[in-house]
Amino acid sequence: MGILNVTPDSFSDGGRYVARDDALRQAERMLTDGADILDIGGESTRPGAPAVPVEQELERVVPLVEALTGIGVPLSIDTYKPEVMRAALAAGGDLINDIWGFRQPGAIEAVRDSRCGLCVMHMLGEPQTMQRGEIDYGDVVEDVRTFLQARVDALTQAGIARARICVDPGFGFGKATREHNFALLARLSESAPTPAAGQAPLPILAGMSRKSMLGAVTGRKTPGERVAASIAAAVCAAERGAAIIRVHDVAETVDALKVWAAVREAQDAAR
Repeated sequence: MGILNVTPDSFSDGGRYVARDDALRQAERMLTDGADILDIGGESTRPGAPAVPVEQELERVVPLVEALTGIGVPLSIDTYKPEVMRAALAAGGDLINDIWGFRQPGAIEAVRDSRCGLCVMHMLGEPQTMQRGEIDYGDVVEDVRTFLQARVDALTQAGIARARICVDPGFGFGKATREHNFALLARLSESAPTPAAGQAPLPILAGMSRKSMLGAVTGRKTPGERVAASIAAAVCAAERGAAIIRVHDVAETVDALKVWAAVREAQDAAR
């Protein structure tokens, strides 16, 4: 999943793709580099980011979705606002990626009767406050799994097919310590709801690209210095069951995952 932020203030690429032509060129570049999904965001959700008015987010997102419809890969919309969900789906969006896990009033209703995919993310707090103060987990992996299970149950009870849903443990979203984030990565498959008998596991989305959790380990202070660490995290996530890897650096990540896949093929052949 290639990240396409059309915002002035996203933590890594803010301001680079605000202009429509720049965003379209970046979309084409990510497709050439091997992206299978494009994730379009019109509001920064970095820690401390201010909320964006609905009208402004619509102006940023909807024309781009319309321009990219038919490009050949699914279009994901990174939003928690029901108004944006509806408009983006009407414009041709394929997946709603909601950091709030469809908890905002009207969010479930906005997606229920469509055929879009849904990504349910865990977040403790909200972007403005989620990394402030004490963040208390009993067991971060179990707490995230319990939350995601409750949200999946809410969606399915509303009549949404389970096959439409994937889950995201929300690296960096209310996980203020290095230990929280790396416990989730180490036990990634455990963070997803446990499937009932006869059910397939829900796909997991992992988004760690250039995040501060990687800087905490490597000492790299700026997002642009964390490309190598992001690739390492992507391979670790794939090894632990992630089905979707959300990244800024598509070409580099695709190459790394091809090598990882080739090693797995060789292991399977040797058995």
